Amino acid sequence: MPSMSDTGSEAAAGVGRLSALLLLLLTLLCGPVSANFREREKQIIDEIIGPANYDKRIRPAGANDTGPAVVHINIMIRNVQTISDVKMEYSIQITFREQWKDQRLTFDNMQGRIQYLTLTETEMVWMPDLFFKNEKEGHFHNIILPNLYIRIYPDGGVLYSIRISLTLSCPMNLKLFPLDRQQCQLLMASYGWTTEDLVFLWKDVEPVQVTKNLHLPRFTLEKFITDYCNSKTNTGEYSCLLVALIFKREFSYYLIQYYIPCCMLVIVSWVSFWLDQNAVPARVALGVTTLLTMSTQTSSINQSLPPVSYTKAIDVWTGVCLTFVFGALLEFALVNYASRSDKHREKLKEKLKEQKKQWEMEHAAALEAALQEAGEDGHTFGMKPLVSRHNGGMGGDKSRPCEIHLAAPRQNCCRTWLSKFPTRSKRIDVISRITFPIVFAFFNMAYWSTYLFTEEEEDGPK
Repeated sequence: MPSMSDTGSEAAAGVGRLSALLLLLLTLLCGPVSANFREREKQIIDEIIGPANYDKRIRPAGANDTGPAVVHINIMIRNVQTISDVKMEYSIQITFREQWKDQRLTFDNMQGRIQYLTLTETEMVWMPDLFFKNEKEGHFHNIILPNLYIRIYPDGGVLYSIRISLTLSCPMNLKLFPLDRQQCQLLMASYGWTTEDLVFLWKDVEPVQVTKNLHLPRFTLEKFITDYCNSKTNTGEYSCLLVALIFKREFSYYLIQYYIPCCMLVIVSWVSFWLDQNAVPARVALGVTTLLTMSTQTSSINQSLPPVSYTKAIDVWTGVCLTFVFGALLEFALVNYASRSDKHREKLKEKLKEQKKQWEMEHAAALEAALQEAGEDGHTFGMKPLVSRHNGGMGGDKSRPCEIHLAAPRQNCCRTWLSKFPTRSKRIDVISRITFPIVFAFFNMAYWSTYLFTEEEEDGPK
């Protein structure tokens, strides 16, 4: 009779043989869970992209095997690096995605176990011949590996994704600079396939995505507009997509760097109106210094902008400020001329007074000598009346004294106030102290009301 130990060992051996049999059966049916999937993916890739089954030189067929191939596109804006006003270009980093269907790439997904196949070589499948029409420079990112992939889905769908950096041209209208908005475009078109063979369409949901932490130093991305820009040439019509990025310029930088310094220079030039008219070195030095500083400021502004044929808003501001500074210098020249004229007039008055006094003294001496001579001769002279009275004229009690009524002159406040300043040079300084600030204040009101409330025409993409 077998013992209990022998019976337990036989049962354990039976369970082990049963487990091994079940594992072998599972391996034959499904293969190793992880290793078998990878091996199956390799077999699928070799089958669908093998040279005997697939030719990448032939484009995929359209819907129902007729019509052009349809490629849906969407992009993600990862970063806007620079926007150059001088070169009229901008640099952008994007994730570019294309999706299309190629029925030749369908495969069995093993009951949903294989969601998609991933490739890292674009040379293995057919690719749309898309290019960026307004591109100046561009490069792919290859650190650590090329930043691209291709996904092939069981129904034949293909997703191509790549990260690229582009420098694109952006023609700008700077008439309202620095209170302007700029529209920079990204144009994508087919190079060789016409619309009869290839059509680009924007993705229905979120055709353009923008990263949340997008930061630009001197601009703000207000919005973007997607559109189509198909072009017709002698060789046919080509599909084209367009995305317009609307950038608003940040005004605070230019307010601190340009507007406030220019305004301060204009105010400093008015200090000469309060200096003594005889302080020629001080007033000349102040006027010339502010004029040269204003000219330097204008030159530095123009160096940071492209040479354009129209007048910009900043040109109006710097031009008027330069005119005010130059006007303050000319005002001193006028004051200096008036001061010399006043001195010359005072000298003439003193000379005339001396001549009049000398004439009066000579006349009095001559009259006194004549009276003395007449007294010695014993003759008397009768004074004739200045007004002869006739019978029919003014005579007796009938005559009335002549009365003249003069209207009191109207007093002018400005003239009364200016009469307090005896010299013309002083009057010019006093008038300038009031006129220059008032005119500059009116200019500011007109300038800001014109450019702050002037909206650029935005009829969509240009």
